Amino acid sequence: MGYPQAFIDYLIFFHGERDFFECHEVLEEYWKSKEGAKEKVWVGFIQLAVALYHFRRSNYEGAKRMITSAQKLLEKEKTRVTDLGVNKEQLLIDLSEIRKNIEDKSPYQDYNIPIQDQTLLELCTDHCKLHKLEWCTSSDFNNNYLINKHSLRNREDVINERAKQQKIKNRIMSKLKKED
Repeated sequence: MGYPQAFIDYLIFFHGERDFFECHEVLEEYWKSKEGAKEKVWVGFIQLAVALYHFRRSNYEGAKRMITSAQKLLEKEKTRVTDLGVNKEQLLIDLSEIRKNIEDKSPYQDYNIPIQDQTLLELCTDHCKLHKLEWCTSSDFNNNYLINKHSLRNREDVINERAKQQKIKNRIMSKLKKED
């Protein structure tokens, strides 16, 4: 079965770099695209990555909200999860365990999505080897950028886009006021 490149990229960021922020970015972009068709399964995987991002940073409240939501969505999307080469039963068991660890404020432990499609697994591991990444690597807690990416990344493009949209909104509002 063919998998969307965005999902393959997600799995590589997830297991080969433990860059949960990029997992979120790559799947959110795909989810919003025509190909992603705003399928709920993508949101479930996005929320899983965000939950682990928060958990690793000891943001237990944010982690609990995200893992709970991910559980609900991925439970509803079980068939689609299987279609994506993931062992749905094991995934749901694992998510319950992760949620309990978050609720107990246990130390963060890296998690590996249970991929059952050997072709998908080989594709991902081969990509990691090619790019000198270790599949199922451990999180690098010394990498401040990886751990705190949401606050350290360059957001200039987002800020500029928001300013542009605000100017457009202001012009529209100004025109509407003139018409009144």
